[in-house]
Amino acid sequence: MSNVLNSRWTALGVLSATGLMTVLDGSIVTVAMPAIQRDLDFSPAGLSWIVNAYLIPFGGLLLLAGRLGDLIGRRTLFLTGNVVFTAASVLAGAATDSGLLIAARFLQGVGSALASAVVLGILVTLFTEPAERGKAIAVFSFTGAAGASIGQVLGGVLTDVLSWPWIFFINVPIGLITIVLALPALPAERGLGLSAGADVIGALLVTGGLMLGIYTVVRVEEYGWLAAHTLGLGALSLALLGAFVARQATARTPLMPLRLLRSRNVAGANLAQMLSLSGMFAFQILVALYMQRVLGYGALETGLAMLPAAVGIGTTSLFVSARLNARFGPRAVLIAGLALLVTAMLLLTRVSVDAGYLTHLLPPMLLISGGGLMLPALATLAMSGAREADAGLASGLFNTTQQVGMAIGVAVLSTMAASRTGELLTAGAGEAAALTGGYRLAFGIAAGLLLAAFVVALTVLRRPAADQVAREETPAVAG
Repeated sequence: MSNVLNSRWTALGVLSATGLMTVLDGSIVTVAMPAIQRDLDFSPAGLSWIVNAYLIPFGGLLLLAGRLGDLIGRRTLFLTGNVVFTAASVLAGAATDSGLLIAARFLQGVGSALASAVVLGILVTLFTEPAERGKAIAVFSFTGAAGASIGQVLGGVLTDVLSWPWIFFINVPIGLITIVLALPALPAERGLGLSAGADVIGALLVTGGLMLGIYTVVRVEEYGWLAAHTLGLGALSLALLGAFVARQATARTPLMPLRLLRSRNVAGANLAQMLSLSGMFAFQILVALYMQRVLGYGALETGLAMLPAAVGIGTTSLFVSARLNARFGPRAVLIAGLALLVTAMLLLTRVSVDAGYLTHLLPPMLLISGGGLMLPALATLAMSGAREADAGLASGLFNTTQQVGMAIGVAVLSTMAASRTGELLTAGAGEAAALTGGYRLAFGIAAGLLLAAFVVALTVLRRPAADQVAREETPAVAG
């Protein structure tokens, strides 16, 4: 029995390490981008592809990867993703020109999608007892919730102390250790077999629709919302996704059985996550840009300034969220976390060109710890209506809405901030004042997105016990 327990908690460490790696890789590059631009001669427009080349395959492949995990075995897909991601990290660190770095980032996105799509599916099949599962989800969510902030701190340290390639090389030892430990720790499983969901047409439709949609969203800042490029590709993306849903309703072996979305908690948690992470982009990226471009912080200073947020999120997620979820239920904890995040964004709308760290930035940094309550609660609710055979799919769906939300946040908030900054510059404002005005508008919109997630949590979500009837008819993985 002791060996079984040790194996399960070792497996949790492996899953969390992979989650940390993939989240870190989405944020660690942000403070290193000026150095990368200088060394590899990126154009200003091309620089955004350091992030976009990762986000597009990551977000586009998650749903397909989650279902593939159910069909061919989640352990197999997890190991494959880690191998691809680790190899791509070597290529990214060794890149000598912009094209090679972008190609390596694309491969990193593919590897991240394959590995992270099945992580929650593996976790909920390993931990079936409610209290243990709550602790396991809290530990895993800690890596995701704190990872983005840790990435900015680590990115600043590595860039200033060593050099930017080390933001990629650091993945290599972590990836190798993860692979070695995963082999004995993760349960081997045969999967349902491809015949149980061999919907090739559906796979092409959903992957094409998601990748095209994310590509369209991340290019909005360049083309604008009403440009033919945006409207045309956006319409095509929606048409592909609509065709995918129609296909799933009639296919003999659907890639995504639509029964999964009948649960209010599954559908509501994914919607709330998309909205909340769209808003959280304002903190993860725009606060760092504000500190560097307006307040004149360096990469290392910016990373250290974000440290209280990382510590607060990590502490709340790891030591507080599981207990609160067990006592009050994940819905109530989610509502409390979102309330803290809305307050943090509203405080950020008051920043100025000469804001003091202790008076203007530290209070919202501390309130951002609400993210440590939000993500574990969302994960618990999103997995609460999935059958064991659909655990990988539910996990992939949850990760998909996470990435789509981040991509929407990138497009909406950065575009609105840039537009407002341009208006203020035209009106004669100084550069610092114009940038601050743009960021303040973005923070206000972020507060609105988080408030919308708060409303979804209040009106759509229920305590998991409310889905009991559905689970009696369709045995669930999570309680």
